[in-house]
Amino acid sequence: MRKLFYLMAFLALPAMVFAQKKTVTLDDFTKKGTFYAQSVYGLTSMNDGIHFTTLEEGSKIEKYEYKTGKKAGTIMDLKAIEDCPVTHMQGYELNADETKVLFYTNSEKIYRRSFRADYYIYDLVHKELSPLSENGKQQVASFSPNGEMVAFVRDNDLFLKKLKFGTESAITEDGEYNSIINGAPDWVYEEEFEFNKAYDWSPDSKEIAFIRFDESNVKEYSFPVYQGSNPTHEENALYPDQYRFKYPKAGEENAIVSVHVFNIKNRTTKTMDIGEETDIYIPRVRFTKTEGKLGVMKFNRHQNQFDLMIANTASGICNTIFTHRNDYFVDQNVLDNLQFLDDNKHFVYVGEMDGYNHIYIYTLAGAKVAQVTKGNWDVTKYLGYDVKKKLFYYEAAAKSPLQREVYAASADGKKKISFSKKEGTNRASFSKGFKYYINYFSNTTTPTLVTLHDGNGKLVRTLKDNADLKKRVEGFDLSPKKFFTFKTSEGVELNGWMVKPLNFDANKEYPLLMVQYSGPNSQQVLDNWSIGWEQYLASEGYMVACVDPRGTGARGEEFRKCTYLNLGEIESHDQIEAAKYFGSLPYVDASRIGIWGWSYGGYMTAMCLSKSDVFKMGIAVAPVTSYRYYDSIYTERYMRTPKENPKGYENCPMNLAENVKGRLFLIHGTADDNVHYQNTIEYVDRLVQAGIQFDMFSYTNRNHSIYGGNTRSHLYRMKADYIFRNL
Repeated sequence: MRKLFYLMAFLALPAMVFAQKKTVTLDDFTKKGTFYAQSVYGLTSMNDGIHFTTLEEGSKIEKYEYKTGKKAGTIMDLKAIEDCPVTHMQGYELNADETKVLFYTNSEKIYRRSFRADYYIYDLVHKELSPLSENGKQQVASFSPNGEMVAFVRDNDLFLKKLKFGTESAITEDGEYNSIINGAPDWVYEEEFEFNKAYDWSPDSKEIAFIRFDESNVKEYSFPVYQGSNPTHEENALYPDQYRFKYPKAGEENAIVSVHVFNIKNRTTKTMDIGEETDIYIPRVRFTKTEGKLGVMKFNRHQNQFDLMIANTASGICNTIFTHRNDYFVDQNVLDNLQFLDDNKHFVYVGEMDGYNHIYIYTLAGAKVAQVTKGNWDVTKYLGYDVKKKLFYYEAAAKSPLQREVYAASADGKKKISFSKKEGTNRASFSKGFKYYINYFSNTTTPTLVTLHDGNGKLVRTLKDNADLKKRVEGFDLSPKKFFTFKTSEGVELNGWMVKPLNFDANKEYPLLMVQYSGPNSQQVLDNWSIGWEQYLASEGYMVACVDPRGTGARGEEFRKCTYLNLGEIESHDQIEAAKYFGSLPYVDASRIGIWGWSYGGYMTAMCLSKSDVFKMGIAVAPVTSYRYYDSIYTERYMRTPKENPKGYENCPMNLAENVKGRLFLIHGTADDNVHYQNTIEYVDRLVQAGIQFDMFSYTNRNHSIYGGNTRSHLYRMKADYIFRNL
């Protein structure tokens, strides 16, 4: 009887005691999205500030109340339109009085932010649907402020559609592929100044200002396009095609830009006098609130001087009202943080005038009125100005570089409101009039929590709590991400995180993989929700760690810009110091430390293997191997030109190939329009001639993101196997 009792008790143990949690697999994040946190996307505030619209099922634009979440109506439903030629929408906008919808479908991606699509207009009052144009796909279509017209770009020319008459007319006629672009940026502007629309409507709908890009003298870069798959190019089955586009590399000729204003009534175009110097950048044009006054934002080629000019659109005369000079460079983030206020007297500028990123108010004559925020911390995003409450809203890393909070402050800085009650990463999206805002919060242990608040910060309701994901996570055996700091031999304190192997035993030594990006003003060490392949590696007995070196963000200008003119040197030094620090820990096997990264992180991997023998292996995905190969705007911002700074450019993986220690794995997409495949191919030759053994893999027709079909899954499986073999 006693034996039977023990037997029964033993059989019951697996259910009660030995129930095991799952371990993370590669498929969990490359295919299944097991730890992907859902969020709330595509909410567009309506004019009243108490309703919003959202695109649902790809065919409906629904209207909801912010306060209750109740549906207030359907703005538009493609399925309800008789004989509708369109089955789905990919994006939309309402005109100013919310009586018309401009939406697009059948988009074709061009580069990172640009695409062509079929645009349609739906009149909500008369229930009429019509194509924007029947003469080919369009780009960056937008309503005029009065809602009576739409501007768009097609085949490098700017067009105007008058809705009342249904007429389409060309504003420009000289657009030509790889030569002249009107109203849309060229490749390098789009990539590095982060926009895809290079025109702006005047508030009174009488004028359109646009930037013209003459890239005739910009040199072409080309790469072969094979048949491949996902997508398949059948026309290239036997003979690969060549894709050619204008790409100005460091020190080479840029497009010559000019600013023009089209008067709709007179159908005349006036060129704005932005000065005789043509080797400049015009990354934005934006009308002020005053009729006939256009704001023109200008950088010099070194990007260490930013000028705000006000153009008289009738005469073309431009006056520079504000200049910001910097010993290093003026970051491009100033562009979208600049706001002309509705009083027609002031503008907001977010800059580093006191060594940290802060909010300033200036008159339209260029006189400083106030510094809204102060302190040894950075404003990371400007959110806008509430006219009624006289408050400026912003996101900042005021408590820690690892966190983000949402605040509001008065112009004199005496009144400051914090809207963030939870420690981690917060960001906010305010309704028109700042009556409500949606807060997006997460930290290392909390998946994205989306909550709706009133303008005073009071919680109204929870929109998304990811409760299912929380429950799912509880079923997995995960190693917690722990933050830490350490000091380098030079006394520099760096931030990092570490994930230890599952079933960690402090008496054992473990191999360590360092994850990093390390690029200017970037951050990988943040208190946010992110479960990736570090958990898979932890389940396989590896430690994974990440350190943000000098040059990264949210720690003030001196920390952020100390890499100026010498990219790669300080960052690689800090990563090597981090590796030595890890190697000094009793539970890390100092002889088995690896490092990997993508893009700038790939560049950093190659630099680290050439600067030290502390790494046993490294994986460099889509790496820059010489900044002579990279684009002008990004590279010269940090390095100036090769002619001005030859020593800075010489300090690169290409010239250090013979010094590589440890096993190096190079991975690149053959159709990378950003960090060209040329970087890896030329580096390979240097490695070969230096007698360095390495490994390499190319992905057919893949761009800088390396995805499509099974590609991403294959990439991570290959990287994991490489780590298992070499670390």
